[in-house]
Order: sequence, then structure tokens, then C-alpha cells
Amino acid sequence: MSTEPLAGGPPLEPVPELSAAIARLRLVDHHVHGATPHDLSRREFEELITESDRPVPEWMTQFESQVGYAILRHCAPVLGLDPHCSPAEYLARRARLGAEEVNRRLLGAAGIGHYLIETGYRGEEILGPSGMAELTGVPADEVVRLESVAEQVAASGCGAAAFAGRFAETLWERTRTARGLKTIVAYRYGLDFDPAPPSKEEVAEAAGRWMAGGGRVSDPVLLRHLIWTGIERGLPLQFHIGYGDPDVDLRRSDPLLLRGLIELAEPSGVPLLLLHCYPYHRQAGFLAQVYPNVYFDVGLGVNYTGARSTAVVAESLELAPFAKILFSSDAWGPAELHHLGAELWRRAMSRVLGGFVAEGEWPAERALRVAEMVGAENARRVYGLGVEA
Repeated sequence: MSTEPLAGGPPLEPVPELSAAIARLRLVDHHVHGATPHDLSRREFEELITESDRPVPEWMTQFESQVGYAILRHCAPVLGLDPHCSPAEYLARRARLGAEEVNRRLLGAAGIGHYLIETGYRGEEILGPSGMAELTGVPADEVVRLESVAEQVAASGCGAAAFAGRFAETLWERTRTARGLKTIVAYRYGLDFDPAPPSKEEVAEAAGRWMAGGGRVSDPVLLRHLIWTGIERGLPLQFHIGYGDPDVDLRRSDPLLLRGLIELAEPSGVPLLLLHCYPYHRQAGFLAQVYPNVYFDVGLGVNYTGARSTAVVAESLELAPFAKILFSSDAWGPAELHHLGAELWRRAMSRVLGGFVAEGEWPAERALRVAEMVGAENARRVYGLGVEA
């Protein structure tokens, strides 16, 4: 493995024994979506390897990006091709193998020991927890999106005055076997909301406005209510932070805006998990350091920074206690994203931690201990998954 300097830093020196141990880890992907079971055209594939929701312009290709180059480097060999093959060769091989075999190979090579699958986004187009478990042969549990439950309650014909009670009842029923909850308040409003729980009267009034107008839930009063009902439910609560599709206002997705909520929620003991966080991963690391109820990952940022993901992972290790950092891929759709999430994370951890060992800053056994914590043990503790069988 070649060395790679971080910006402004010395070359990284991987330690072969440490790299081999990290390669063998069975990771817990604590925030991920299902793989697509369908064959994909080139246009469909390219539109699924970007966070843009716009059509790919005819004069460019998404393969000419960090994530595109990473697919051709790291996924091509898993499908029986040479690294750095052409996009046409890659897609032709993918089509010949078919979606089921592509998924089997890429997911199998990822080395995941447990999936926590968030089902609230276009779930009918991808494999659910049972489908992912059947395909991979490893456990796959559900993370339930609060906003999806609220919209299901509204669609059932619930009146405004009854909304709060019906939502709480439905959430408890919907999460009987779930491992966690998620909110996309960053998409629907922003993180700069009043952190205090709204009153019953405020919730009923806001529910009336929403139900009269229809559409998705985006009223800040209702979103606050969903979050606080989720906290009362007691399961770990995930927040989308930072980078995402154009539906998110990146300026209003800085996790520092959640400080008021974090402090109000702290007595509950409910873990708050900040997802992805790029480019605000250093802010997330600060919050995870100073608040015992805050955890974070750099999942989505790893895939889309590709060859530069080593720097992102290194920055995630700067401030936070290592017991507060988790691994995720946030993959949705093409199994390439599931595979890359794990492959690029292992590569980055091997280089960053190996550099610490080579420089004499850390002993090798402690470096491996950190990789084990971030890769799986922290998620097993936070979500109550127990020890891997």
C-alpha cells in the first residue's frame, strides 16, 4: 500500500499487520439503506452515484469524480475486472453479471457483520432489512424515520387534535423491533429550530395547518414534536447533518445549531447520533467530546471524497473520544456504495492509524483497539446489538 500525505502533514506509513487486522474486521454499518435489486442502465447508475437530483448533463459523466474513480479502482476487481478499467467496460460487466450477482459480490466483499437499515426513503425501490439479511447472511435491523411515520398517520385520516396521541401510538407500534430512529429535520426545515418541546395546543394548531395544506411535514413545530416524541420513545436518535442532496440547505445543517436541543435532551440519556457531518465533521467531533449523549460518523462523506477520504477520516479522529465515533456508509441503491463505504473506511483507518504507529505516537495494539471500537463495538453498545456471534 503506497503512502499518502495528508494536506500539510508527513506521509502516512501503513503498518502491514495493522492493515491486515483492519481488513478482517466485521463492521457494523449503523446507518445504511438497502441495495437495489434491479439492473440499472448507465443513466440510472450515474444518477445514483451523486447526491444531485438533477439529470447528468450530456457533456459530462459522474464516473469522472472522486466516487466514480473509486468505483473503477475498488469495485472493478470484485466484479472480475482490472482496476481503473473504463466506465463502459465496468457497466458492460455489471450488466452481464446481473443485479443479484453484483450485489452478492460487492456486499459480500464489504465485510459487514450487521446492518442498521433506514427504510424511510423510497423504500419500495430497494431491499428492506429482511431482503438485505437474506442476501448477505448477516443480521439487518431497522431504523425508523420519524417524518415517514407522521406522514402515514396524517394519510390515515387522523384529525389535528388527535395527531399527537396517534403519532405516539403509531411510533411505538412501528418501532417494536427497531433499533433506532432518524429525523431529517435538516432537510425539512434546518437545524436552527427552537429546541424546546412544543405545547399540545401548538402541535394541534400546526397539525391543522399541515393537514389542510397537505404535502410532506415541514412545519418546525411539528418537526420539534416528532423529535421530542422520538426522545420519549428512548431509542437512539439519528440526525442527518451536513452534506446531502439539494433539498438540504447546507448553511442550516451545521450541528452546532443543535446545541440547545442536545443540552435539553441530555437528562433523557438518549444517544443522539450525528450522521455524515461533512463538511461539519470537526464541529461534530467537538460536540461528541463535550456532550456525553452525542456521537457521530463521517459516512456519506467517505464515499464521495474517494481518494481524499483519508483526510476526512483523519479529521474525524481529532477531538472526539474514540468511544463516540461510529462507522456508516449511508449507501442507497447501487451496491458499489455499500462496498466503497467499507473499503474506503478501512483504507483510511489503516493509513491514518498506521501513520500514528509508524511515527511512534501510538502502539499498534491501541491503534487496532480504536479501529475495533469505531468499526463495530461502539455501535453494538449504543444500539444494544450485543457481541457478534
